[in-house]
Amino acid sequence: MGGAVDHILERAPVTKILLSLHVLAAIVAIGPVTVAASMFPPAARRAAPDAAGVGTVALLHRICRVYAGVGLSVPLLGFATAAAMGVLGSGWLVTSIALTAAAAGILVAFVLPRQEEVLGQLKSEQGVGRESTVQLAMFTGIFNLLWATVTVLMTVRPGSTTGA
Repeated sequence: MGGAVDHILERAPVTKILLSLHVLAAIVAIGPVTVAASMFPPAARRAAPDAAGVGTVALLHRICRVYAGVGLSVPLLGFATAAAMGVLGSGWLVTSIALTAAAAGILVAFVLPRQEEVLGQLKSEQGVGRESTVQLAMFTGIFNLLWATVTVLMTVRPGSTTGA
């Protein structure tokens, strides 16, 4: 790295570096999943059984799968940050951990498998039932709502030293 950047990193406490990495990971990893998952149901409803329509839906599903894997870095960095800050037992953090686990569970158990089902229907040139995309949109909405709640808790956490 450059001299100025090295100097800044040497002076920055470990907690600030971990917190910055945690926030960056959340933006880079969770953002694409929430957007692509939200776009998937309407794209699947619009998709014709042609290469372009199926390709768009397949791309959205791939984004969700890949970034879900990358998203594992968010709670890992979050635990490291919380440990460095000494807040592992805080109620707001325990709540955030539970909500994060619930969001991950919904993504893995409901969103990704239903996306695969819909994609399989499109690839086999079957019609995609409205019920399957409506259910998928519901689970995606719950997933997004959980992440939004975690984001608010992380920003406005009770007992924050930021004074916010």
